[in-house]
Amino acid sequence: MTNRSAVDTIRGYFYQFDMSILSVLNLNSPDDSIEIECIEDVDIRTATDLTATQCKYYAKTEYNHSVIKDAIKHMTSHFKESLMGTKPTVSYVIKGHYASGQEKLDGGIDVDFLKKHFLTYSEKQGTGKITRYHHSELGLSDDDLREFLKRLSVDVRAKEYDEQYREILGTIQSIFKCTPFSVEYFYYNNSLAVIRELSIKAEPTDRKITKKEFLARINTSTILFNEWFVEKKGKKAHFASLRKEFFTEVNVSPFERFFLVEVDAGSYTRSELKELIFDLSRKWAKLSAREPSPFCPYIYVHGVAKSELIELKGELCTEGFRLIDGHDFLGADFNVSSIIQNATHGNGIKIKVVNSLSNVELALNSISKTRRIYQFHLGRSYFDYENPAVQHVKIQIEHLADIKSII
Repeated sequence: MTNRSAVDTIRGYFYQFDMSILSVLNLNSPDDSIEIECIEDVDIRTATDLTATQCKYYAKTEYNHSVIKDAIKHMTSHFKESLMGTKPTVSYVIKGHYASGQEKLDGGIDVDFLKKHFLTYSEKQGTGKITRYHHSELGLSDDDLREFLKRLSVDVRAKEYDEQYREILGTIQSIFKCTPFSVEYFYYNNSLAVIRELSIKAEPTDRKITKKEFLARINTSTILFNEWFVEKKGKKAHFASLRKEFFTEVNVSPFERFFLVEVDAGSYTRSELKELIFDLSRKWAKLSAREPSPFCPYIYVHGVAKSELIELKGELCTEGFRLIDGHDFLGADFNVSSIIQNATHGNGIKIKVVNSLSNVELALNSISKTRRIYQFHLGRSYFDYENPAVQHVKIQIEHLADIKSII
């Protein structure tokens, strides 16, 4: 597959995912639902109706009847089973976006058109070909086909990729009354993750979600590292947007910032964590003698062994990098007053290392100044701190090194 065709294929996946997201957002009742990859790409179920929708995205190619032929054959097969009572009664929808050729369907679809262009096809047999008639093999009469056409809607002028995406963002914003950043990085990102998760479930019953359930699942406070969302945005642009939203300040304010970072024991290296600590101190500490309110950041490292943390702190101290951890002497208990002491030019404290989450919470509760928590997690978040006075940003990452690209 060439790079261009690979991009087109990925955009096709996104187009289908986005249509699924838009479908569930536009449901009228909280108890109405969508089903992913069941009868068709997206099935919409309300209290009274079931609609099976298939979508096509061919932004660079011309519309031809052959593009939707297999979809219509599949739908007529399902329609036949519904007449027999073995499948539910369904309305059928085909939506497609094409570069040109849409006028080929401007005259509509009648029974003769349906049979000629969608239900008649050739098939190899030996050295030759035979003509097959799908409607005849199904035993569908013209009256049956007229009934099928009443249930069929074909839209070959469906929204363009970016237009559909903008509609999703606008719909989310109207529902949650949030900022443009939150629309994309929280709600849309989470929406994409939910739809992707549903689409790979083995059982059809597990690929169903109501509007109420969907809205609850996307309303989270964690920025997921969703590979599909990052693919859509681009990793560099993804990190740049996070940096702009949370870590760009013209004049760094003297807040008490807690950086909670998670390491993967299987790929952890001390040098990488040290470089991150140096970066945090350089960017988020001000210890100049002229600084009226000097400060430095806190760091908690999740997933590192206690013995390794001791070795790391010892190495930093040996190198003359001044830190405190709330333990004032060998064997001393954690002293919250010690760790929340002011960092100054005189004492040269460049970072405060918090050894446990319980100590993080004690420190947060003991500080009266403005506090901010930045939690970077590899899997699920590992620390909950609900206080309306404290900004708590949760960002999922793939690797520890990603943090340096964000902060």
